[in-house]
Amino acid sequence: MPRRTVDQLRDGTELDDVYLVADKQLRVNRNGAPYLQLDLRDRTGGISARLWNASDAIARGFDPGDFVHADGKVQLFQGALQVILNSVERVEAGKVDLSDFLPQTEKSIPQLMDRLRGFLFKLGNPHLRALAECLLMDDAFVRKFTTCPAGVKLHHAYVGGLLEHVVTMMDAADKLLPLYPFVDRDLLLIGIFLHDAGKVRELTYARAFGYSDEGQLVGHLAIGVELLTTAALKVPDLTGEPVPRELMLRLQHMVLSHHGTLEWGSPRVPMTPEAMLLHVIDMMDTRMHQVARELKEDKNNPSAWTPYNHNLGRRFYKGGGNGDLLGESGGGYD
Repeated sequence: MPRRTVDQLRDGTELDDVYLVADKQLRVNRNGAPYLQLDLRDRTGGISARLWNASDAIARGFDPGDFVHADGKVQLFQGALQVILNSVERVEAGKVDLSDFLPQTEKSIPQLMDRLRGFLFKLGNPHLRALAECLLMDDAFVRKFTTCPAGVKLHHAYVGGLLEHVVTMMDAADKLLPLYPFVDRDLLLIGIFLHDAGKVRELTYARAFGYSDEGQLVGHLAIGVELLTTAALKVPDLTGEPVPRELMLRLQHMVLSHHGTLEWGSPRVPMTPEAMLLHVIDMMDTRMHQVARELKEDKNNPSAWTPYNHNLGRRFYKGGGNGDLLGESGGGYD
């Protein structure tokens, strides 16, 4: 019998399958009893699960990134599906097909790479084109760049997600640039390529998505500047001269400032036209991807509204036949 994927789960489904543990937390309820809060995932999505009265032995039996056999029942709670577990037991990784558990982009990675190269190899500035060529000639970097997710949970959290995010941003930039002729096209496009490149080392994505030690201690902004600096040292081999100092400063600034604010982790706010537009396009794509995911993954909720998204600070209206009804969570929507 084929395994039941997360996107096939419905209210009342009896669960008896293997899933990847993306997150595990041992908590205590209001009565002081311990329980496990899990995030179970496969390539189609994720679902929250709880095991009441969890013993220390069960809690120590597996870790995030492990595979577990989960037995329980799916229920609808406050507008979202969750699993109430009867038991959970670790399964050896050698007994599962890893392709069943890592979500993948729905788009063609070779076609995305062709589009990426199409943008970068047409750059008019010889230094920026050579910089892109130096990175794209690095097979190890390209392999990681085409595999890496753009995030662990927040957005484009699947194999190929970083590449998809970058190409979508380039497509958006291509349409926006004619409206802002004072923005340097070449600089913006290479900045989009570089802005999250550090995630190839910040994140781990061989079996489950998480953060490397380097990622937690240094972060992708600093790693990205290092990748840029290393690639720039190879540019004279192609052009006969180094990348001009001001151009390097502008590139470094774009990588470091693309989060937009100090509160969101950037050591500098955007202070050039290209850095500003890079931040805006990045924000637009990450936010709209989250909106699309909220609507797509909320198939089994009879309410006209999605569950509350804590990151975005709102629900989203789906409409339909239940447009005048509130979900089980109640509350207003104004």
